[in-house]
Amino acid sequence: MATAAEEIQVGERLVRVSSPDKPYFPERGLTKLDVVRYFLAVGDGILRALRDRPTMLERWPRGVFEGATIATRQTNRGDAFYQKRLPAGAPEWVRTAHITFPSGRTADEVAPSELAVVIWAANLGTLRFHPWPVTAADVERPDQLRIDLDPMPGVGFEQVVPVAHEVRAFLAELGMTAYPKTTGGRGLHVYLSIEPRWSFGDCRRAVLALGREMQRRLPDLVTTTWWREQRDRPVFVDYNQMARDHTVTSAYSIRPTPAALVSAPLDWSELDQVRPEDFDVLSMPARFAERGDPHAGLDGDRHSLEPLLELADRDGLEAPPER
Repeated sequence: MATAAEEIQVGERLVRVSSPDKPYFPERGLTKLDVVRYFLAVGDGILRALRDRPTMLERWPRGVFEGATIATRQTNRGDAFYQKRLPAGAPEWVRTAHITFPSGRTADEVAPSELAVVIWAANLGTLRFHPWPVTAADVERPDQLRIDLDPMPGVGFEQVVPVAHEVRAFLAELGMTAYPKTTGGRGLHVYLSIEPRWSFGDCRRAVLALGREMQRRLPDLVTTTWWREQRDRPVFVDYNQMARDHTVTSAYSIRPTPAALVSAPLDWSELDQVRPEDFDVLSMPARFAERGDPHAGLDGDRHSLEPLLELADRDGLEAPPER
Protein backbone atom coordinates (compact mmCIF):
# COMPACT_ATOMS: atom_id res chain seq x y z
CA MET A 1 0.00 0.00 0.00
CA ALA A 2 1.32 3.43 -0.95
CA THR A 3 2.40 5.63 1.94
CA ALA A 4 0.45 8.83 2.47
CA ALA A 5 2.03 11.97 1.09
CA GLU A 6 3.82 14.35 3.43
CA GLU A 7 3.91 18.13 3.31
CA ILE A 8 7.18 19.79 4.20
CA GLN A 9 7.66 23.46 5.03
CA VAL A 10 10.51 24.88 2.98
CA GLY A 11 10.89 28.58 3.61
CA GLU A 12 7.57 30.18 2.72
CA ARG A 13 6.40 27.17 0.69
CA LEU A 14 4.64 23.97 1.61
CA VAL A 15 6.01 21.24 -0.65
CA ARG A 16 4.16 17.95 -1.11
CA VAL A 17 6.25 14.77 -1.09
CA SER A 18 4.31 11.85 -2.55
CA SER A 19 5.14 8.21 -1.70
CA PRO A 20 7.80 9.24 0.84
CA ASP A 21 8.70 5.61 1.64
CA LYS A 22 9.37 4.66 -1.97
CA PRO A 23 12.83 2.95 -2.15
CA TYR A 24 15.25 5.18 -4.02
CA PHE A 25 18.54 3.50 -3.15
CA PRO A 26 17.45 0.08 -1.88
CA GLU A 27 21.01 -1.18 -1.31
CA ARG A 28 21.54 1.67 1.15
CA GLY A 29 18.01 1.52 2.57
CA LEU A 30 17.29 5.06 1.38
CA THR A 31 13.81 6.28 0.46
CA LYS A 32 12.51 9.26 -1.45
CA LEU A 33 12.02 11.06 1.87
CA ASP A 34 15.67 10.39 2.77
CA VAL A 35 16.70 12.04 -0.49
CA VAL A 36 14.45 15.03 0.25
CA ARG A 37 15.94 15.33 3.74
CA TYR A 38 19.43 15.17 2.27
CA PHE A 39 18.75 18.12 -0.04
CA LEU A 40 17.25 20.04 2.88
CA ALA A 41 20.38 19.38 4.95
CA VAL A 42 22.68 20.78 2.23
CA GLY A 43 20.15 23.39 1.15
CA ASP A 44 22.34 26.48 1.28
CA GLY A 45 25.01 24.70 -0.74
CA ILE A 46 22.90 23.27 -3.52
CA LEU A 47 20.89 26.47 -3.87
CA ARG A 48 24.15 28.40 -4.20
CA ALA A 49 25.13 26.03 -7.03
CA LEU A 50 21.78 26.39 -8.84
CA ARG A 51 20.40 29.81 -8.00
CA ASP A 52 18.85 31.51 -11.04
CA ARG A 53 20.65 29.17 -13.45
CA PRO A 54 18.76 27.35 -16.21
CA THR A 55 18.90 23.78 -14.97
CA MET A 56 18.18 20.44 -16.58
CA LEU A 57 16.67 17.88 -14.21
CA GLU A 58 17.85 14.27 -14.24
CA ARG A 59 14.83 12.38 -12.97
CA TRP A 60 14.79 8.86 -11.53
CA PRO A 61 11.15 8.57 -10.46
CA ARG A 62 11.43 4.81 -9.81
CA GLY A 63 14.65 5.17 -7.85
CA VAL A 64 17.98 3.48 -8.61
CA PHE A 65 17.78 -0.27 -8.97
CA GLU A 66 19.72 -3.04 -10.67
CA GLY A 67 19.34 -2.82 -14.43
CA ALA A 68 17.84 0.68 -14.39
CA THR A 69 18.63 2.72 -17.50
CA ILE A 70 18.24 6.33 -18.54
CA ALA A 71 16.54 7.34 -21.76
CA THR A 72 18.81 8.79 -24.44
CA ARG A 73 18.13 10.68 -27.63
CA GLN A 74 18.81 7.46 -29.53
CA THR A 75 16.61 5.08 -27.51
CA ASN A 76 14.04 7.43 -25.98
CA ARG A 77 13.25 4.64 -23.52
CA GLY A 78 14.41 4.03 -19.97
CA ASP A 79 13.62 4.13 -16.27
CA ALA A 80 14.96 7.67 -15.94
CA PHE A 81 15.13 10.71 -18.19
CA TYR A 82 16.47 14.23 -18.62
CA GLN A 83 13.93 17.05 -18.30
CA LYS A 84 15.04 20.14 -20.20
CA ARG A 85 11.73 22.00 -20.13
CA LEU A 86 9.55 23.08 -17.23
CA PRO A 87 7.45 20.03 -16.26
CA ALA A 88 3.70 20.28 -16.70
CA GLY A 89 1.85 21.17 -13.51
CA ALA A 90 4.78 23.00 -11.93
CA PRO A 91 3.83 25.45 -9.16
CA GLU A 92 3.58 29.08 -10.19
CA TRP A 93 6.53 29.95 -7.97
CA VAL A 94 8.96 27.81 -10.01
CA ARG A 95 10.83 30.36 -12.12
CA THR A 96 12.33 29.65 -15.52
CA ALA A 97 14.97 30.95 -17.90
CA HIS A 98 14.40 31.14 -21.66
CA ILE A 99 17.26 29.47 -23.47
CA THR A 100 18.25 28.61 -27.04
CA PHE A 101 19.84 25.27 -27.88
CA PRO A 102 22.54 24.87 -30.58
CA SER A 103 19.80 23.53 -32.90
CA GLY A 104 17.99 26.88 -32.65
CA ARG A 105 15.11 25.38 -30.66
CA THR A 106 14.18 27.16 -27.46
CA ALA A 107 12.89 26.16 -24.04
CA ASP A 108 11.83 27.55 -20.71
CA GLU A 109 14.09 25.67 -18.29
CA VAL A 110 13.75 25.56 -14.51
CA ALA A 111 15.91 28.25 -12.86
CA PRO A 112 15.77 27.60 -9.09
CA SER A 113 15.35 30.77 -7.05
CA GLU A 114 14.66 29.16 -3.66
CA LEU A 115 15.24 25.86 -1.91
CA ALA A 116 11.58 24.87 -2.27
CA VAL A 117 12.22 24.43 -6.02
CA VAL A 118 14.98 21.90 -5.28
CA ILE A 119 12.67 19.95 -2.96
CA TRP A 120 9.83 20.09 -5.50
CA ALA A 121 12.23 18.68 -8.11
CA ALA A 122 13.42 15.98 -5.69
CA ASN A 123 9.80 14.89 -5.27
CA LEU A 124 9.73 14.38 -9.06
CA GLY A 125 12.67 12.01 -8.73
CA THR A 126 15.47 14.47 -9.52
CA LEU A 127 18.83 13.19 -8.23
CA ARG A 128 21.23 15.20 -10.36
CA PHE A 129 20.87 18.84 -11.32
CA HIS A 130 22.61 20.09 -14.47
CA PRO A 131 22.86 23.91 -14.34
CA TRP A 132 24.15 25.99 -17.22
CA PRO A 133 27.20 28.22 -16.50
CA VAL A 134 24.99 31.28 -17.03
CA THR A 135 22.23 33.00 -15.09
CA ALA A 136 18.72 33.89 -16.18
CA ALA A 137 19.86 37.53 -16.30
CA ASP A 138 22.17 36.80 -19.26
CA VAL A 139 21.92 33.34 -20.84
CA GLU A 140 24.43 34.16 -23.59
CA ARG A 141 27.51 34.96 -21.50
CA PRO A 142 28.83 32.44 -18.95
CA ASP A 143 29.80 33.68 -15.50
CA GLN A 144 31.55 30.43 -14.58
CA LEU A 145 34.38 28.56 -16.26
CA ARG A 146 34.03 24.84 -15.53
CA ILE A 147 37.10 22.71 -16.08
CA ASP A 148 36.23 19.01 -16.34
CA LEU A 149 39.13 16.67 -15.58
CA ASP A 150 37.89 13.41 -17.05
CA PRO A 151 39.85 10.20 -16.38
CA MET A 152 40.10 7.55 -19.05
CA PRO A 153 38.67 4.07 -18.31
CA GLY A 154 40.74 2.30 -15.69
CA VAL A 155 42.34 5.53 -14.45
CA GLY A 156 41.97 6.19 -10.73
CA PHE A 157 41.08 9.36 -8.86
CA GLU A 158 44.65 9.58 -7.57
CA GLN A 159 45.90 10.34 -11.09
CA VAL A 160 43.41 13.18 -11.52
CA VAL A 161 44.41 14.92 -8.27
CA PRO A 162 47.86 16.16 -9.44
CA VAL A 163 46.26 17.59 -12.58
CA ALA A 164 43.80 19.54 -10.43
CA HIS A 165 46.66 20.88 -8.31
CA GLU A 166 48.50 22.02 -11.44
CA VAL A 167 45.34 23.71 -12.73
CA ARG A 168 45.08 25.56 -9.44
CA ALA A 169 48.75 26.59 -9.53
CA PHE A 170 48.52 27.85 -13.11
CA LEU A 171 45.37 29.86 -12.44
CA ALA A 172 46.95 31.30 -9.29
CA GLU A 173 49.87 32.50 -11.44
CA LEU A 174 47.25 34.43 -13.41
CA GLY A 175 45.78 35.88 -10.22
CA MET A 176 42.71 33.63 -10.30
CA THR A 177 41.10 31.63 -7.48
CA ALA A 178 39.64 28.23 -8.40
CA TYR A 179 37.38 25.82 -6.52
CA PRO A 180 37.45 21.99 -6.84
CA LYS A 181 34.74 19.39 -6.36
CA THR A 182 34.36 15.68 -6.88
CA THR A 183 32.00 14.47 -9.58
CA GLY A 184 30.68 11.54 -7.57
CA GLY A 185 32.84 9.37 -9.81
CA ARG A 186 36.60 9.27 -10.49
CA GLY A 187 36.87 12.76 -11.97
CA LEU A 188 37.16 16.29 -10.66
CA HIS A 189 35.63 19.61 -11.65
CA VAL A 190 37.43 22.91 -11.11
CA TYR A 191 35.27 26.06 -11.11
CA LEU A 192 36.32 29.63 -11.77
CA SER A 193 34.05 32.68 -11.49
CA ILE A 194 34.44 34.97 -14.48
CA GLU A 195 33.05 38.26 -15.64
CA PRO A 196 30.03 37.60 -17.88
CA ARG A 197 31.57 39.28 -20.90
CA TRP A 198 32.50 36.41 -23.20
CA SER A 199 30.65 33.93 -25.41
CA PHE A 200 30.49 30.16 -25.01
CA GLY A 201 32.99 29.89 -27.87
CA ASP A 202 35.45 32.14 -26.05
CA CYS A 203 35.04 30.08 -22.90
CA ARG A 204 35.72 26.80 -24.72
CA ARG A 205 38.80 28.35 -26.29
CA ALA A 206 39.98 29.47 -22.86
CA VAL A 207 39.59 25.96 -21.39
CA LEU A 208 41.34 24.44 -24.41
CA ALA A 209 44.25 26.86 -23.89
CA LEU A 210 44.39 25.86 -20.23
CA GLY A 211 44.33 22.20 -21.24
CA ARG A 212 47.20 22.68 -23.67
CA GLU A 213 49.19 24.37 -20.89
CA MET A 214 48.49 21.34 -18.67
CA GLN A 215 49.78 19.10 -21.47
CA ARG A 216 53.03 21.05 -21.49
CA ARG A 217 53.38 20.90 -17.71
CA LEU A 218 52.19 17.31 -17.22
CA PRO A 219 52.92 15.60 -20.54
CA ASP A 220 52.56 12.09 -19.11
CA LEU A 221 49.14 12.78 -17.57
CA VAL A 222 47.10 15.21 -19.66
CA THR A 223 45.54 15.15 -23.10
CA THR A 224 43.19 17.47 -24.98
CA THR A 225 42.65 15.03 -27.85
CA TRP A 226 38.91 14.94 -28.50
CA TRP A 227 38.54 11.47 -30.02
CA ARG A 228 38.62 8.92 -27.20
CA GLU A 229 40.32 6.20 -29.24
CA GLN A 230 43.22 8.59 -29.96
CA ARG A 231 43.89 9.58 -26.36
CA ASP A 232 47.14 8.17 -25.04
CA ARG A 233 47.27 9.86 -21.61
CA PRO A 234 45.19 9.26 -18.48
CA VAL A 235 43.32 12.56 -17.98
CA PHE A 236 41.32 14.45 -20.59
CA VAL A 237 40.64 18.18 -20.10
CA ASP A 238 37.12 18.27 -21.54
CA TYR A 239 36.91 21.77 -22.97
CA ASN A 240 33.64 20.97 -24.72
CA GLN A 241 31.79 20.98 -21.41
CA MET A 242 31.78 24.74 -21.91
CA ALA A 243 29.78 24.41 -25.13
CA ARG A 244 26.24 25.76 -25.17
CA ASP A 245 23.82 23.21 -23.65
CA HIS A 246 26.66 21.09 -22.25
CA THR A 247 26.57 20.98 -18.48
CA VAL A 248 28.28 19.28 -15.56
CA THR A 249 26.39 18.01 -12.53
CA SER A 250 26.03 20.53 -9.74
CA ALA A 251 27.68 20.41 -6.36
CA TYR A 252 25.65 18.23 -3.95
CA SER A 253 23.90 16.32 -6.75
CA ILE A 254 23.47 12.58 -6.12
CA ARG A 255 25.05 10.09 -8.49
CA PRO A 256 22.46 7.51 -9.60
CA THR A 257 24.42 4.43 -8.57
CA PRO A 258 23.72 2.03 -5.68
CA ALA A 259 26.23 3.75 -3.36
CA ALA A 260 24.39 7.12 -3.52
CA LEU A 261 27.64 9.10 -3.76
CA VAL A 262 27.39 12.87 -4.12
CA SER A 263 29.34 15.60 -5.88
CA ALA A 264 31.33 17.15 -3.05
CA PRO A 265 32.84 20.66 -2.99
CA LEU A 266 36.31 20.54 -1.47
CA ASP A 267 38.97 22.72 0.07
CA TRP A 268 42.27 22.43 -1.77
CA SER A 269 43.94 21.45 1.50
CA GLU A 270 41.98 18.18 1.70
CA LEU A 271 42.25 17.09 -1.91
CA ASP A 272 45.15 14.69 -1.29
CA GLN A 273 43.42 12.96 1.63
CA VAL A 274 39.88 12.35 0.35
CA ARG A 275 38.30 9.82 -1.98
CA PRO A 276 35.05 10.18 -3.95
CA GLU A 277 33.47 7.41 -1.88
CA ASP A 278 33.91 9.48 1.29
CA PHE A 279 30.89 11.57 0.30
CA ASP A 280 27.40 10.16 0.08
CA VAL A 281 23.81 10.96 1.02
CA LEU A 282 24.41 9.77 4.59
CA SER A 283 27.79 11.37 5.30
CA MET A 284 27.45 14.75 3.55
CA PRO A 285 24.82 16.33 5.88
CA ALA A 286 27.11 16.01 8.92
CA ARG A 287 30.06 17.37 6.95
CA PHE A 288 27.97 20.30 5.74
CA ALA A 289 26.70 21.06 9.25
CA GLU A 290 30.26 21.05 10.60
CA ARG A 291 32.18 22.75 7.80
CA GLY A 292 29.65 24.61 5.69
CA ASP A 293 30.11 24.98 1.95
CA PRO A 294 33.71 25.09 0.67
CA HIS A 295 32.38 26.88 -2.42
CA ALA A 296 30.80 29.71 -0.42
CA GLY A 297 33.32 32.17 -1.89
CA LEU A 298 32.91 31.06 -5.50
CA ASP A 299 30.65 33.93 -6.49
CA GLY A 300 32.92 36.54 -4.91
CA ASP A 301 35.70 37.91 -7.10
CA ARG A 302 35.03 37.50 -10.81
CA HIS A 303 38.02 37.10 -13.07
CA SER A 304 38.82 38.27 -16.57
CA LEU A 305 39.25 35.63 -19.27
CA GLU A 306 41.76 37.80 -21.07
CA PRO A 307 44.90 36.02 -19.76
CA LEU A 308 43.58 32.65 -20.98
CA LEU A 309 42.40 34.07 -24.28
CA GLU A 310 45.81 35.69 -24.80
CA LEU A 311 47.34 32.25 -24.24
CA ALA A 312 44.92 30.82 -26.80
CA ASP A 313 46.00 33.53 -29.27
CA ARG A 314 49.68 32.70 -28.70
CA ASP A 315 48.93 29.03 -29.31
CA GLY A 316 46.91 29.85 -32.43
CA LEU A 317 43.79 28.16 -31.04
CA GLU A 318 40.39 28.70 -32.61
CA ALA A 319 37.14 28.02 -30.82
CA PRO A 320 36.74 24.24 -31.06
CA PRO A 321 33.64 22.95 -32.87
CA GLU A 322 30.71 22.00 -30.62
CA ARG A 323 30.43 18.24 -30.16
